[in-house]
Amino acid sequence: MILQALTRYYEVLADAHKVPRRGWCTAKISFALDIAMDGSLKTIIPLLESVQMGKKTVQVAKKREVPEMVTRSSGVSSNFLCDNSKYLLGIDANGPNPRLAECFAAAKTKHLAILSGCTGASAVAIRRFFETWEPENARNHPQLSEFWEDVTAGGNLIFSVDGEFVQEDEEVRAAWERTLNGDANAAEGMCLVTGKRTDIARIHSAIKGVKGAQSSGAALVSFNAPAFESYGKEQSYNAPVGTYAAFAYTTALNYLLSQRDYLFYLGDTAVVFWAANGEAAYQDVFDWSMEPEVDNQELIRGVFKNIASHQPVDIDGVQLDTGQPFYILGLAPNAARLSVRFFYADSFGNILKNMKAHYDRMEIVKPAWDTMDLLGIHRMLDETVNKNTREKKVVSNMAAGVLKAILSGGRYPESLFMDTLMRIRAEQGTISRGRAAIIKAYLIRNYNLNCPDGQAGQGFPGKSSTNKTGEGDFVALNEYSNDTAYVLGRTFSVLEQIQQKANPDINATIKDRYFNSACATPGTIFPILMKLKNSHMKKIKEDGARINFEKLLTDLQGRLEYYPPRLSLDAQGMFILGYYHQTQKRYEKKEEK
Repeated sequence: MILQALTRYYEVLADAHKVPRRGWCTAKISFALDIAMDGSLKTIIPLLESVQMGKKTVQVAKKREVPEMVTRSSGVSSNFLCDNSKYLLGIDANGPNPRLAECFAAAKTKHLAILSGCTGASAVAIRRFFETWEPENARNHPQLSEFWEDVTAGGNLIFSVDGEFVQEDEEVRAAWERTLNGDANAAEGMCLVTGKRTDIARIHSAIKGVKGAQSSGAALVSFNAPAFESYGKEQSYNAPVGTYAAFAYTTALNYLLSQRDYLFYLGDTAVVFWAANGEAAYQDVFDWSMEPEVDNQELIRGVFKNIASHQPVDIDGVQLDTGQPFYILGLAPNAARLSVRFFYADSFGNILKNMKAHYDRMEIVKPAWDTMDLLGIHRMLDETVNKNTREKKVVSNMAAGVLKAILSGGRYPESLFMDTLMRIRAEQGTISRGRAAIIKAYLIRNYNLNCPDGQAGQGFPGKSSTNKTGEGDFVALNEYSNDTAYVLGRTFSVLEQIQQKANPDINATIKDRYFNSACATPGTIFPILMKLKNSHMKKIKEDGARINFEKLLTDLQGRLEYYPPRLSLDAQGMFILGYYHQTQKRYEKKEEK
């Protein structure tokens, strides 16, 4: 499914001239070796360009279309017309050695064989170069010695003849394509991607651009040991993919990884996404929806509203088709290979509907200074990270599970809830808007928090049968909820407010000392807190404040039958939600004043 989707996407990109056709690729080129007609090296032409990176201007290699490059892990295998100094010049920064001679010999053999029947000036010059070049005397070449360190640094080199790049010569290009179609040694079989009988690729091209993987690229499909092989088939013949499909899917995936506007990371997982028709507007909307900003929240809400009401969605003159197939692929580094963390495919409309449902579940009352209505996935996952650590990274498997749950509308992973609770406990009851929103969304989706009466057994186990709530009632304070854990959380917030009212200059409240134990074992802690409350109430001089506190506590205590000795993890989530809602209600009144 993954390879088929990528292969179809390549064909769309190729029709739009965004990727090279089969047998060609784009590569970063550092220098051109300018060759005279007699094959002698005339000069070295730098092909670097200045790019602003932060406050610095750096020189980077230009990208050019060159003949498709081989995948090298070990051994000697030369590219055609584009390679490093070991193959094209037989030199290295470490000096002469037997392997350099093998590399140059391999390049010489390949170029002479491919260009043997060519009579054009470029082809003849390249043949003469390989026939006359002496690597052992390269150090004495006046032009090469000037660029020696840069040329031998490992960057790619290409050829030019009298200033014209050889890979652009029509005769040379034709010779290269004849070579591609004339591989008599290629195994033939049924391609698992296209379903056609064709030449099977022995080794697939490397995938580049995934952080943490090898800089030279990593394989998505490979077999590197006999233990992984079967039926006497070696290497990628175990998973027969035609040479065309192998080129197509690797080219499309490398293109996606090079588009930084449509690539984001969750932990170590690189996430790429695309529409089947190749229209960038779908990628734009998905990217905005995954990580909203202050200035595009209204646009995203408008898109969600139109999708829900079956109205057309127009982005910069492009009308989006809700039935358009859309794909999201997550890749993680794994030594010399890539691991597929997840792959999700659905219609674009369904994906947006599921994302809207997620944002609805995440909606919660927030402080007035918080201008973000929609919490994107990165802001959401950051709530599970210890801010005091040097490397503030989310758990990759958990992040991938959260993304899949958002896209599919499925249950959130248990680890999301557990990690959020752990951060709250570790920070002594620090409950941010994001953490409260995660708990609310988790309880709604995984425990049917807002299910109608009579269905409590299918959802949250602590839900009271007398809880007259409806969908969305837990966005802000639910004063009608009789859920024991929720009421206990509200009660703890009121007790903290009483303490702060009695002691305005206090630095540490009951939250700093008792929150974690009150949340887990209320039966042990709340009797202590109620005794402390009596002492605090005596210090409050305002009669109206004391009366209001007593009324509120009386109402809350009337909703409790007893203090449970322990709360389950999901009930602890309700306790935290009740505390957050009651506390926000208190701050809301201050802001109104």
